[in-house]
Amino acid sequence: MPTLLVRYGELALKSPPVRREFERTLQRNIMDQFLHAGSSCRLRADHGHLYVETDDSSEALRLVRRVFGVTSVSPVEEVPTELEGIRSRVISWAEPLLTPKSSFAIRARRTGSHSFTSQELARDLGARVMAQWPERALSVDLDSPDVELFVEVRGPRTYLYSNRVQGPGGFPLGVAGRVVALVDGRRGAVGAFLMMKRGCRVVLVAAGAGEELVGSTLTRFDPMARVTRTREEAAPETMRSLIQETRADGVVLPLQVDEFPSARQAWGETVLFSPTLAFTDEEVDIRWQEITALAG
Repeated sequence: MPTLLVRYGELALKSPPVRREFERTLQRNIMDQFLHAGSSCRLRADHGHLYVETDDSSEALRLVRRVFGVTSVSPVEEVPTELEGIRSRVISWAEPLLTPKSSFAIRARRTGSHSFTSQELARDLGARVMAQWPERALSVDLDSPDVELFVEVRGPRTYLYSNRVQGPGGFPLGVAGRVVALVDGRRGAVGAFLMMKRGCRVVLVAAGAGEELVGSTLTRFDPMARVTRTREEAAPETMRSLIQETRADGVVLPLQVDEFPSARQAWGETVLFSPTLAFTDEEVDIRWQEITALAG
């Protein structure tokens, strides 16, 4: 069964009890993506990684890369940690990737107790690749290779992969409270996304141009998100009602610097968040392009 190796970043820095809770939340959020898409998967974990086993690796890759907390994902080939088996599998795995005169690097890492170091494994595999196809005139380039081959030894299993697909990073949804966000255009959509990335569950209030941005992109990152559509002129009243109903911790507004004082006065004691406050319109557009690329 095809396997994805899933990496996560910031949450690994938390204390052990908090980290365990964050990891459980991350796993639930991955399962929610698959359930919403009508797909199935099997999850397992070791210290620092998750593994997603699925029948459709392409679809799984699209789903997993939308999950907050995930920093990167790699489709991997899995083999037992036996040196001869690793050598044999690396040769067959690398053959279609290494074209004549291409440069390559083997990046080896290991955890656990083994009879070889990471550097020794990389040198051994590199030498065998070079000897396997002398007619291809391959070269080793550790700085800027045409092809990178990753060999990650984790206890009794070894994982081979050649690329990393970026995820959104941040913290898993649901570990940092709830906010109500106005999405009436790209600035509001980027602001909502950035709050989601910090682990907040975001109630999305879609108005005007924001309706399409919520439906086509933001709900892909949180298929369980609550979405309320409203007219732009009715948005403040709608948001105040939702804050009370959901017991939200604050409101997320698409403000620029000169708009903040009047917004602060209008919202009274309500906690205001505006992650895009210092962004120019051009910076907002760049961020939104990055977000839509992640959404797939």
